[in-house]
Amino acid sequence: MNGPELAIEPGLLDEASLVDGIGLTMAGSLNVRRSVLQLLDSLRPGFADWAAVALINPRTGGIQLYGGDDLTSIVKVSRRALAGQALERVLATGRSELLHVALEGLGDGLLGLIPHRALRDQAAALRPADVLGTGLTARGSTMGALITVRGQGRGFTPEDVAAAEQIAVRASMALDSARLYEQRSQIASALQQSLLPPELPTIPGLDLGARYRPAFDQLDIGGDFYDIFPRGDDWLVALGDVAGKGVEAAVLTGRARQSLRTAAHFESDPAALLSALNTVFHNDISNRFVTMICLRVRPLDDGSLEVTAAAAGHAPPLLIRASGGIAEVRAEGAVLGVVPVAEYSATTVRLDPGDQLVLFTDGVDEARGESGFYGHERLASLLGPYAGAPADVICAAIEQDVLEHLGGRAHDDIAVLALGCAR
Repeated sequence: MNGPELAIEPGLLDEASLVDGIGLTMAGSLNVRRSVLQLLDSLRPGFADWAAVALINPRTGGIQLYGGDDLTSIVKVSRRALAGQALERVLATGRSELLHVALEGLGDGLLGLIPHRALRDQAAALRPADVLGTGLTARGSTMGALITVRGQGRGFTPEDVAAAEQIAVRASMALDSARLYEQRSQIASALQQSLLPPELPTIPGLDLGARYRPAFDQLDIGGDFYDIFPRGDDWLVALGDVAGKGVEAAVLTGRARQSLRTAAHFESDPAALLSALNTVFHNDISNRFVTMICLRVRPLDDGSLEVTAAAAGHAPPLLIRASGGIAEVRAEGAVLGVVPVAEYSATTVRLDPGDQLVLFTDGVDEARGESGFYGHERLASLLGPYAGAPADVICAAIEQDVLEHLGGRAHDDIAVLALGCAR
């Protein structure tokens, strides 16, 4: 168990020290389950012979019961099962309820405060007993209840009830902090997942590969992005770079991808799409510029691909012919968002089986190693021997060569996407 341990023997209970100790112990955890375990472990056997915690699930409204004889136990109970019972009153009002369990029968105490048969059976072994339910309340809302049982005539005095309420106050603060942290972590994780580059789809006739490496190792997201999605019988492909790094840049990449997908409902020509996006980003208040290359990929009946490309301030893609030739696909235009109105031109190329088109962000060609920038010439030289290779192999080779050039130095976000005509 993490945190300081409370060594309090039965009969020698210093309740003031217990209250302070619980607050100190639980303050060190931002995990709900661990915090509950720390609370229950601190209460037994000094303060109570048996203890459990009931927490309201904020998402479902149901009840999760922690503890009992096995402190690690967790059981779920429907909120409807509490109707008219003492535990429901504690959860509704936050006020304590002290009930007595007679020697014979379960009595109202166990039935009212422990809404689970197996847990009730555990507590029933302590008859005659006092059962105390204490509300766990933070920021004006009751999130659960602390249920403690004393058997064999120990009972709860008014002073004990007051101590339990003080314990509940300290525990509630720690549990509320842990719950908020977990909720925010879940939200952050969900948002991060939405900002990650998508998994590459499986498309008949297309060979796809990609690599993505953010600038910050501790983050999975950054300012580079790619996206591939259908538009009728064709496919739209985009790769881009938002100025900056980290979370703020990643948020704008998400907006760029969504804006592109929205515009694609009305337009499929890459040049027209970039013109529309330029207007969007010029009116954007983020003051961050975006470079992008946009492709429309059209499978042809003979098995080849027709690719139309337009670029906004982005490095042109490299075309690797299966025969070994390498050439840039002419595509140029203003960075998105710089001027209120921008026109873009498009270039169309044909990919035959084995041909590959390689798109990359400036994290590749501007990667700075001991000898300077990585550069276009080095990239072209690297790709020559990979003519006819699968897209994923090409992307892996580029990533590895860039990392070797960096030699462990810091780098910008790196994104590489290869699109080829399947053999």
